[in-house]
Amino acid sequence: MTCPNGVTAPIERDARGDGAARFGAACVSCPLAAQCTTAGGRTVTVSRHEERLARARANSADPAWQADYRATRPKVERKIAHLMRRRHGGRRARMRGREKIAADFSLLAAAVNIARLGVLAIVSTGSGNWVIAAG
Repeated sequence: MTCPNGVTAPIERDARGDGAARFGAACVSCPLAAQCTTAGGRTVTVSRHEERLARARANSADPAWQADYRATRPKVERKIAHLMRRRHGGRRARMRGREKIAADFSLLAAAVNIARLGVLAIVSTGSGNWVIAAG
């Protein structure tokens, strides 16, 4: 890892693959230290997922990816906001424990999806297929 002043520090990885580059003593006499850190020395952390994140950032610059994202994001975010509304319990859990909360939210999501199928007049044929109801 190289700092803005051109000083290089190795990335030291832990057992999980996360790492950190510590510049420490080099920051004490650095003329750019005020821009980098207010601590005794700059430390840059690097996630074990950094390569995957870098690829995702590069992919997100593609115009086709951006068009797809803009087409689907509003629908997804609107539905999440719909689930978070007060009548569905809002942001507060109605019970205690992660497992119970996860089950409750899954039940809520299923209920909302079934209600949406009803609005769209989509029904099950009984053989695992779904069709738009006649009428």
